[in-house]
Amino acid sequence: MIRILLVDDHAVVRMGLKVLLNAVTDMEVVGEASEGNEGIEKAVETNPDLVLMDLSMPHGKDGLSATSELKKRLPDTNILILTMHDDEEYLFRAIQAGASGCVLKSAPHQELIDAITSVCNGNAYLHPAAQRRLMDEYLGNLKNDNSDEYQLLSDREKEVLTLIAKGYANKDIAEQLVISVKTVETHKSNLMEKLQMRTRPELVSYALKKGLLGYGL
Repeated sequence: MIRILLVDDHAVVRMGLKVLLNAVTDMEVVGEASEGNEGIEKAVETNPDLVLMDLSMPHGKDGLSATSELKKRLPDTNILILTMHDDEEYLFRAIQAGASGCVLKSAPHQELIDAITSVCNGNAYLHPAAQRRLMDEYLGNLKNDNSDEYQLLSDREKEVLTLIAKGYANKDIAEQLVISVKTVETHKSNLMEKLQMRTRPELVSYALKKGLLGYGL
């Protein structure tokens, strides 16, 4: 039996998910929460096999912050992000926070059920569109890869790249490195020029490939 905790700020969404998942033979909803802090408390209380976590919750702790905190407190609990955002940056940030996968709220019911089963069997799960984009981007980077490009970066640029990939905002990077936000922006601009990239998700993908976060694609 897969024991599931639902964390979503919409009561109607939670009700629908509860009806859907309780109808599956080997799944049971053991708790609900309307925001991240409550979700963490309920997870510690119920110790579920999986937390189905909404990404955007305007009140209380958001899904990414809650995921990061929850993985520290219950490292063996699987977390599957439920989101309406079909965006690479949200996907990367969810994985960095400790989620095992991401499912769109618009996905068919069976896809959600399959994703839960897959994650609880120890696999990662990305919705099909994200898989295609991630693979296309990765292969594109491989095709255009210059083995010496990383060596073109200064030590400070490498530090900024790593912190960007970990999801830190420019202000947070500036505080960590004790430099100005403007200097961070300059380093980021230089990074993109040297690596021939245009977006933050491209930098994150590159950092993952280089193993700067401790794991790679």
